[in-house]
Amino acid sequence: MNRNIRTDLAIELRENYESDSAIEGVDIKTIINEDNSIKTTIIDVLDDNGVNKLGKPVGTYITIECTELNEYDEGIHEPLIKELASQIRTLIKDARSILVAGLGNRSVTPDSLGPLVVDNLMITRHLSIEYQTDNNLIISAICPGVMAQTGIETVEILKGICQNIEVDALIVIDALAARSSKRLNKTIQLTDTGISPGSGVGNNRKMITKDNMELPVVAIGVPTVISVPSLVDDSMDLIADAFNQKYGKEIMKEFTDEQRYDLACSLVEPELVDMFVTPKNIDELVKRISFTISEAINSII
Repeated sequence: MNRNIRTDLAIELRENYESDSAIEGVDIKTIINEDNSIKTTIIDVLDDNGVNKLGKPVGTYITIECTELNEYDEGIHEPLIKELASQIRTLIKDARSILVAGLGNRSVTPDSLGPLVVDNLMITRHLSIEYQTDNNLIISAICPGVMAQTGIETVEILKGICQNIEVDALIVIDALAARSSKRLNKTIQLTDTGISPGSGVGNNRKMITKDNMELPVVAIGVPTVISVPSLVDDSMDLIADAFNQKYGKEIMKEFTDEQRYDLACSLVEPELVDMFVTPKNIDELVKRISFTISEAINSII
């Protein structure tokens, strides 16, 4: 069958290899905060060797993991905001004027992350123009919708805006797809390589990158959906263990990730192979996480 494993996360692609093994052309650094509640993994794809191994373009991929990200806990959200803001500053470098684009469909809850982040942003461009305010960053924002609503590629809308206003960098925010259910709504990925809207769920849209936008592009995403075969793959070890308590899990270790995913696809009905699912309380989760992201951006203004 050889279907592609559906994930937008670089850290999950890195997990195709032994955790302690070096990957040619890829540099990895892990930082854990004092109380072990936030784990930040920085993956740098350095050259063509890294591209071939990881299947991601040359650039930096920062993954912030926190099991309490989707919980209502002010104690964890404050350090999360601080860590996220620090990584955003690193990626936008010395940019002065930022356009934030909230990608996705506001009417589809798992895909509404981007628009919800924009709703909570502190927009300052009009103030800086009218009142000559002195902010560290000048923020403008747009929710371009999806192609089914506009008939226009998102990259075309954003490029038109950036050509008509002074923008030093573009931040695009979108919902992602994960391979592991353990990362749903608990992981934030940042990258300076841009984004291909909807790629995790099989949509073929034009990429939004530094090359075609002609300015730095930082993509921020949170996995809100997972494919049905990935859910089956998540449970594969337990299923094998149930059938053979002595050797079940050992047998599954002999399979590659691609073989496991092909097996998972063969175990579900054909119409379920391309289906994606999301937690039942996704409306509450996406609102909470979008607020954390918007507060991180607001804190660097």
